[in-house]
Amino acid sequence: MQGSAIQISGLTKNFGGVRAVDTLSFSVEPGVVTGFLGPNGAGKTTTLRMLLGLVEADAGTATIGGHKYVDIERPASTVGAALEAASFHPGRTALDHLRVHAPLVGVSDKTCGEVLDHVGLGAAADRKVGGFSLGMRQRLGLATTLLGDPGVLVLDEPANGLDPEGIVWLRGFLRHLAHDEGRTVLVSSHVLGEVQATVDNVVVIAGGRLVHESPLEELVAMAASKVKVVTPDADGFVRLAQERGWEFETVSGGLTVMGASPAEVGAAAHAEHLEIHGLAGEGMGLEEVFLRLTDPRRGEEAA
Repeated sequence: MQGSAIQISGLTKNFGGVRAVDTLSFSVEPGVVTGFLGPNGAGKTTTLRMLLGLVEADAGTATIGGHKYVDIERPASTVGAALEAASFHPGRTALDHLRVHAPLVGVSDKTCGEVLDHVGLGAAADRKVGGFSLGMRQRLGLATTLLGDPGVLVLDEPANGLDPEGIVWLRGFLRHLAHDEGRTVLVSSHVLGEVQATVDNVVVIAGGRLVHESPLEELVAMAASKVKVVTPDADGFVRLAQERGWEFETVSGGLTVMGASPAEVGAAAHAEHLEIHGLAGEGMGLEEVFLRLTDPRRGEEAA
């Protein structure tokens, strides 16, 4: 089923004196996997709960295909969501678990069997869930969200606790749902490494605020741009970095510049007649970029 766009606009939520989500805006398009990233406590789950009508926003809107979740007719056929670890009766088979949900969604026993096949559990349909591995339970939870054949999937930390084999399966399956079937897939995580091989786009929040939104390639480009500058004129380079909008750190003998290539730094230094004793490009891992984006001190500096 073709997916619908998710639109978050100015979303805000306070719990007492704590602002959990702060004027947050971003969009999620069909046909791609979007990673919704941020450290624990960043406001991801609260945002998803507002999207699904489980928490009322203090301000702003969250829509799916232009409609609030509560206004969607037959929502299970539009949105499949898993916000918490699924709960299963250990004495019930995988097929019976889906049969319990089928009347609520309006599907047949035949559909239950087809969905189990879809997630690779067809051969385990008559096995009791109590004997399932964590990976198999995650697949069954995903099967539950797919019962109504929704065009939109909203999954909160779906890779939590999975072994490497389970993570590889999840990556391939989510990309299949988005790329091959045209669904809208929004996946939250607090660990970039869990989803970086899965997602096409990234939305990063910290302290309830948006700190970055782009295709994954742009985040990768940020990781590739780090230059160590050895210079007797560190103050001059600090001024240059500030003028060019480069992030930087002062280090012994010079500084480290983020967001520029060695060629860009060298050319800018030459134009400003700044003395350089050495330039060295260094790779910066995606996790380091993620940690910089979500560093609480970054928000304090911006304020």
